[in-house]
Amino acid sequence: MSNQVLDNIVAIADDIRAQADEAESIGRLPDAMAKSLKHTGIIRMLARKKYDGFEAHPRDFAETVMKTASIYGSAGWVGGIVGVHPWQLAMADPKVQEEVLGTDSDTWQASPYMPGGIAVKVDGGYIMSGRWQFSSGTDHCDWIFLGAMVGDTEGIPFMPPQSLHVILPRADYEIVADSWDVVGLRGTGSKDIIVKDAFVPDYRVMDGGGVIDGTVAKEYGVTETLYKMPWSTMFPLGITAATIGIAEGVLAAGIAYQRERVGATGTAIKDDPYTLYALGEAAAEIDAARQQLLGNVDRIYDMVDAGKEITFEERALGRRNQTRAAWRAVRAADEIFDRSGGNALRMDNPLQRFWRDAHAGLHHAIHVTSTVYHASALSSLGADPQGPLRVMI
Repeated sequence: MSNQVLDNIVAIADDIRAQADEAESIGRLPDAMAKSLKHTGIIRMLARKKYDGFEAHPRDFAETVMKTASIYGSAGWVGGIVGVHPWQLAMADPKVQEEVLGTDSDTWQASPYMPGGIAVKVDGGYIMSGRWQFSSGTDHCDWIFLGAMVGDTEGIPFMPPQSLHVILPRADYEIVADSWDVVGLRGTGSKDIIVKDAFVPDYRVMDGGGVIDGTVAKEYGVTETLYKMPWSTMFPLGITAATIGIAEGVLAAGIAYQRERVGATGTAIKDDPYTLYALGEAAAEIDAARQQLLGNVDRIYDMVDAGKEITFEERALGRRNQTRAAWRAVRAADEIFDRSGGNALRMDNPLQRFWRDAHAGLHHAIHVTSTVYHASALSSLGADPQGPLRVMI
């Protein structure tokens, strides 16, 4: 199955490349590209078999996202982010699972999870309002996961904070047109979302803390290894896989460009030991980043499959490795781009787009190193990190 999805991506690679310029121009995936991606099955890889999903191993999902991103960064990014939402939906109330996927198993769901809204408790659910940024692939999605804080009618969050992940249909939110004008990942269409006084029934609301620490999955009696995986492993997986895949795109485009290039000194790049050394080292670093991410998810999956409890220290270690893999790949991509001469800057050279997209990927909040490295190091010393050090871990 999983190899078939990867094969499907490879089969439409030329079509994806041919539509990349249009995606950059309109600031989202063209409808034809989104339709092609839907047909490959990439968004159903982590979905339940009950809804025609593949319940794929997370490694297979990551490898498919990497390949897609190496063809066109924004396509891989949308595949990685939108593709993880069916995984979380599998631990939601069965009623909302049926609402979202019951009539169309290829229904796409957007996000973001950042708490951009306030949810006020009322009988049977919540009234929610707010504004969110960075909703990748949102034009092609009919449902959305949004992060919110429980608060009062004045819009003030309660203390201590109570985070929620709420699930809304397309009719309950507004996509802000022209809110995505950026230097990289332009084709992702990661636009702003506005919600005004939407009623969200209780069964469409998930406890944010419970999603992250795994208690929500336990409450719904999830038994499959895939859906018992830590959120802090699965949510970043598609994002980091896309970023590494984009770095692989930098490498492939860089090698293709340098193959017949003659440098400013008149020396063919094939005869330039300094550039060749940099290319060789960068290729090794990008591959090492790939293996670090895949090895990380394999290790955690095997622990979960063996029935072991994933401690906070293990989750923090996983996040450390995932974050480091992204930075490692993009820094290696810099070494390639920096040695590609002035013509690499031209907009008709795909190398510059891959390079811009790689840096845009690194700017996602999931790739912030400071608190992740801090929490991992502190945990390794036997301490129990609290507060901001536990965010997204």
